[in-house]
Amino acid sequence: MNASQTVNNDDILLKLCHSVSHVLSNTTASSVTHAGMVQSISRTRLKPDLGCFSIFDGGFSGLVVINFSADAAIEIYRRYMISMGMPENELAFSHTSDDVANVMGELMNQMLGDFISKVSKELQTSISQSQPKMLTLNKELTISVDTNLDNAVARRVSFKTQNNHIFYLEFAMDKTEFIRSHDFEMDEEFDPDALIETHRKQHDETASKSANSHAVKDLVTDEADSLLDELGI
Repeated sequence: MNASQTVNNDDILLKLCHSVSHVLSNTTASSVTHAGMVQSISRTRLKPDLGCFSIFDGGFSGLVVINFSADAAIEIYRRYMISMGMPENELAFSHTSDDVANVMGELMNQMLGDFISKVSKELQTSISQSQPKMLTLNKELTISVDTNLDNAVARRVSFKTQNNHIFYLEFAMDKTEFIRSHDFEMDEEFDPDALIETHRKQHDETASKSANSHAVKDLVTDEADSLLDELGI
């Protein structure tokens, strides 16, 4: 981020889109991508077939809605459960299943957690979120989700699963802008799993060196004893 750069609503939305794609791609071992175009909308809505929403507050306030088609929800649910080691024949086939709603709620928690972690760090602000709520909707029902935002900016972005099933993210938040006031260095990011693996390798190398050292010492001792035997000492 250079000295003159600012971060506005659409920049924050892009970070959210990256978190959604990143988390869903990793947890389902498949490709989930978002469109390069963003649509300006008047308000957010929960739509068929499976709608999920969460409200966040803190440094800025807003609302995240994700509307899954039945096909998209089932694909994501089944890929996630299979990647977790669940037998395919034990999985639900209908998006109305409670199991599907629970899994989609958990995934939204992970997506928002990833987003909040990155935004809090990059923008040096604190954000909290509400527990995601899931609703199974029929094709005749659309619910408007109103929030107490003073000057709301609302956007919609389409996403595509690996099997080309479409779902939509709708995002509303107070119109805001973060301006960099002075130079700062963000904490270096680290992967906990990678850190553990590094320490494990270091431990193995240390143990290996220690074992080799003991082996050399034992060999020298054995040779010395053999020499003394030959000398009759």
